[in-house]
Amino acid sequence: MGLFDGILGHGSSVDPTDLAKRLDGVLIDGEQVGLAFRVIRDVFVFTDKRLILIDVQGITGSKVDYMSVPYRAITRFSVETAGTFDLDSELKIWVSGAEGPVTKTLKKGTDVRGIQRALAAGVLR
Repeated sequence: MGLFDGILGHGSSVDPTDLAKRLDGVLIDGEQVGLAFRVIRDVFVFTDKRLILIDVQGITGSKVDYMSVPYRAITRFSVETAGTFDLDSELKIWVSGAEGPVTKTLKKGTDVRGIQRALAAGVLR
C-alpha cells in the first residue's frame, strides 16, 4: 500500500466484503486498495494507481456507475467544507481532457479532510 500507510483509519467505515464484491473485475492484477470512503451509498476507492468513484444510482441501487480516474489525469481538486447554513461539503476534481470538474456532494459527517489527504497522496507523489 505504501503511500496510504500514514492515512489509513481516517475514512468512514466500508465493509471489506462489500468492497471486494463491488471491485470484483474492476481492479487490475497487482492493484491494491489503500483507502475507501463511503458517502451515503457511493464509495470513493483510492488504489495505488487510481481513484475509483462508485456511484450507486436509482431507488433499488441496481444501476452502478464506476468512474476510474488515474492520478496522473487529475490536474487539480478542491474540497469545500460545510458551513453554518449549508450542511453539505463539496468535492471537485478536474480531469485533463474534461470540460468541467467531476463534482460530488459530501454529506455532513463525511471525512472531507481524509478524502483531501488521500487525493493529495495520489496526485502529488
